[in-house]
Amino acid sequence: MLSLLSIAMMTLLTLGISTASAKEFEQQQVKVTQNAQNELMDLFFAAARTGQNDVIQEFLQYGFPVDVQNEKGFSALMIAAYAGQQEIVSTLLRYGADRCLRDHKGNTAVMAAIFKLEWGIVKQLRHKECDARAKKIGRKTTEDFAEVIGQLETLQKIDKALD
Repeated sequence: MLSLLSIAMMTLLTLGISTASAKEFEQQQVKVTQNAQNELMDLFFAAARTGQNDVIQEFLQYGFPVDVQNEKGFSALMIAAYAGQQEIVSTLLRYGADRCLRDHKGNTAVMAAIFKLEWGIVKQLRHKECDARAKKIGRKTTEDFAEVIGQLETLQKIDKALD
């Protein structure tokens, strides 16, 4: 006959195994969820890059976060600006995209547009409040970026026209 101590030990071991199995299952579920989220983000960004406005609107109508960022800190607004997708930029802004959002290197969507010489998009995205905030925390401004790539004069003309 099993002693009370033996029964208690077997019960504890069984509970320990069950707990370990539950943790493994939970970790697998987290990985599956992360993979699914990454796939959705990839589709969202691909739509922004290629100008699929209907896809972007579908995502956003169902509550997909407009300012979601990938592992490099890129947002759909940055990707659309870089790709010259003016209609996508308009849609994202209508849904509240943050034009001041920065990637991991400190760049904004307007900087991406300046880099690609997408001046129509620069006009859409230009917001001097972003630069005021950047100065306060020691980040590069749009003017700093434009100067580095030799486009400060063009940016100043746009600013003058917008004022």
